[in-house]
Amino acid sequence: MRPYVHRIRYYECDGMGVTHHSNYLRIMEEARLDLLEKAGFSYRDIEASGIISPVVKLSIRYVRPTVFDDEVTVETRACCATAMRLKFEYVMKVRGEVVCTADNINCFIKGGKPQPIESCLPGLGEALGNQ
Repeated sequence: MRPYVHRIRYYECDGMGVTHHSNYLRIMEEARLDLLEKAGFSYRDIEASGIISPVVKLSIRYVRPTVFDDEVTVETRACCATAMRLKFEYVMKVRGEVVCTADNINCFIKGGKPQPIESCLPGLGEALGNQ
């Protein structure tokens, strides 16, 4: 699978000329939604079915800064953390050099109650495993 690509925009940089740390969260979300879309699960359709998927845990390790106009490639992988939670792992690179690694855990909620992944999104785990 081709990685997700994000080009750093000028407005994403801070006064020191580097990408502000908060923008990595946005890049991760873009890559996560791209992965789901490639697996055949549109987030728009997931929400339309009444399911929400909040992040319940997040870890980021900044390795080196990125700057305006850097092309960041994001390799995203998903695996079931539990029957109720899905873990996404990210490796972000610029010109082949790792700039950031991260992971987050999402759960799935419908009607205000946590749901097992396979009951609310049948086939998601298998589809993501094939990515």
